[in-house]
Amino acid sequence: MNLATAEKPRKPNWLRVKLPIGEEYRQVRNIVDTHKLHTICESGNCPNMGECWGEGTATFMILGNICTRSCGFCAVATGRPLPADLQEPKRVAEAILLMKVKHAVITSVDRDELPDGGSVIWQQTINAVRKLSPETTMETLIPDFKAEEENIQRIIDAAPDVVSHNIETVERLTRSVRIQAKYWRSMETLRFLKKGGMRTKSGIMLGLGETKDEVIQTMQDLKDNNVDVITIGQYLQPTPKHLPVHRFVHPSEFAELREIGYQMGFDYVESGPLVRSSYHSDRHVIPGLGRNEWEKATALKAAIAAKNN
Repeated sequence: MNLATAEKPRKPNWLRVKLPIGEEYRQVRNIVDTHKLHTICESGNCPNMGECWGEGTATFMILGNICTRSCGFCAVATGRPLPADLQEPKRVAEAILLMKVKHAVITSVDRDELPDGGSVIWQQTINAVRKLSPETTMETLIPDFKAEEENIQRIIDAAPDVVSHNIETVERLTRSVRIQAKYWRSMETLRFLKKGGMRTKSGIMLGLGETKDEVIQTMQDLKDNNVDVITIGQYLQPTPKHLPVHRFVHPSEFAELREIGYQMGFDYVESGPLVRSSYHSDRHVIPGLGRNEWEKATALKAAIAAKNN
């Protein structure tokens, strides 16, 4: 099916989200505005912004808010970015300190026009956060850096607690969905990160026309590259100019994929309609947490079933 001409299905009631309100939300809003920071929460039209900001957390986006790539799913603006802001690492670190967050998530736009892909600013930001908030755990959601090892190594050297790079969709749809990205190049980036000792993470969107078998194969490809954490969520069309939703995936399907993921051996599987990369990411830092929770739940289900029989 042509992704650009697919008929738009009606949004189901399980995709309702909380509106951004409350004192914690206003405090986060004030810190973001005062420090002239960008967040993927806003730029990406994240459906969980009200919940996360209401809990005093946000996902910071560095290297500006204009991306050099034009992915068909992404609400971030595409164009010619402004020069990198050398003071940004300090401002991000100060904001995280003011928010007193125990776990910080940082992402960025793609900066393919920069010789280092923005990796130096990335490294400086991680180091600045470490200096001001040494007890804060950190996840970095990075670009592929075109799989250039020198640039990826800067992230490894800075040693965040989790390094995430999203595969986004299945191999067949990658050219339509991610355009300038390459499926196996992303796998190569994740493989190099794991080789460098990082706890790695990746995410997939559903509802773009993929088949169940293709999703499972993508999960297996990620597992074959030793990815620790996987997130699976529903694609939501940010504007009429973006790729349409092919279908809304039922929560039961997400639950099934969660089970498949744990059976494959992933350490943590976050799967649900509103799941996004940074959703509940503080839990993804702890090795064994997700698998232990799943094993306990599985054992409880088995015990209940045995009792009922």
